[in-house]
Amino acid sequence: MSLSRRKLFAAAPLGLAAASLLQDPDRPAATMHTRFAANIEMWWRDRPLLERIRAAHRLGFPAIEMWPWRGKDLDAIAALTRELGLELTQFTAWGFDPPLNDPANHDRLEREIAAACGAAAVLRTKMMTVLAGNDRPGVSQAEMHEHVIAGLERAARIAEDHDVTLILEPLNIRVDHAGHCLSRSDDALRICRQVDSTHVKINWDLYHLQITEGDLCGHLRGGFEHIGYVQLADHPGRTEPGTGEIHYNRVLRELWDLGYRGFVGVECRPVGTELEAARALARADVW
Repeated sequence: MSLSRRKLFAAAPLGLAAASLLQDPDRPAATMHTRFAANIEMWWRDRPLLERIRAAHRLGFPAIEMWPWRGKDLDAIAALTRELGLELTQFTAWGFDPPLNDPANHDRLEREIAAACGAAAVLRTKMMTVLAGNDRPGVSQAEMHEHVIAGLERAARIAEDHDVTLILEPLNIRVDHAGHCLSRSDDALRICRQVDSTHVKINWDLYHLQITEGDLCGHLRGGFEHIGYVQLADHPGRTEPGTGEIHYNRVLRELWDLGYRGFVGVECRPVGTELEAARALARADVW
């Protein structure tokens, strides 16, 4: 009886050369362990949105992710992903502005999360990213985090009713998002623990957290119970694995050994072609 490719990888360790024999060179994103989700905002940026989804499918991605849902043809996206058998893992429900860390915005937050839950139903999506917002002049970080907690407590009730998980994303403030009020995993963990909802987790972006705090495997172990979703890019450059300093083979193996079987969003800019970047993902999935 023959083993599936995924079971064969799980059963025994394989070297890179042996793994390459099992990999379809034209669909390299159909990897053995990690289920990657192509970020259609950062890949194929010269193409219309629906063509980006088709391109992700052609490379073997089992899923896609995107940024804001507003301004997009949700029915067309839903129909195409269903036709191709792709999942849409998550989208951004609450962005930078207005900031979540201001209680004056929390009534609007409830309305926006309710509307986003409607979008999630159309897209058959169970996760939505929320951002804490940039610093507010004269307000301490501790106070801003308390306001984030209060807002998420209100939003969590709506998410629970719709069985959608809100994933709070810490962002690095050294390279990409100077002035953002939430940059560390320990602060995000503290917020999630205080909100205490099964439907509020962390969007654990390994790129941002490498820049902010490093020790990726150690922090994954320490915060695993509150990880809702994972994203990656290499550093420096926010490009695909193998182009920077992060040893993603080891980090992805840590996620696997911890029991993570969710999707990993590929929120990076390919250095060359998307085919080459997808092959780099396949190499990072070997251990």
